[in-house]
Amino acid sequence: MNTASLVVLAVSQEQLNVFLAFIGGMVVAGALIWAVRLGMDVRDREPAPPSPEEQPRLPEGGAVHEEREVREPREVPRASQESERLMPYQLHHAASQRCENQKRKRWLPGSSGAFGSGGPGHV
Repeated sequence: MNTASLVVLAVSQEQLNVFLAFIGGMVVAGALIWAVRLGMDVRDREPAPPSPEEQPRLPEGGAVHEEREVREPREVPRASQESERLMPYQLHHAASQRCENQKRKRWLPGSSGAFGSGGPGHV
């Protein structure tokens, strides 16, 4: 083969690659358009959002407030003998219980320091 025929083959290969890339782009664009149209059709079939009259209302007694309480861990009961197994009904239903002292623990200046704060730490 001479040099002129190689140049013609290279140009035609480049043109074929560009043409295939263009066709691939058209396929992707068509798929995206189809997906958007499908999504619009699905959205049209969904029920309308609730009207203001259908929105939830506050209870008659007003807003419900949260309760805060201090909890402490509940100890796991010990078996009377080493070989005895504890059954599920012998365990408590919750891992913690209400603490007798409901006073919140407060931070005391000089008693602790955060990492990198320059404080002395736990003293």
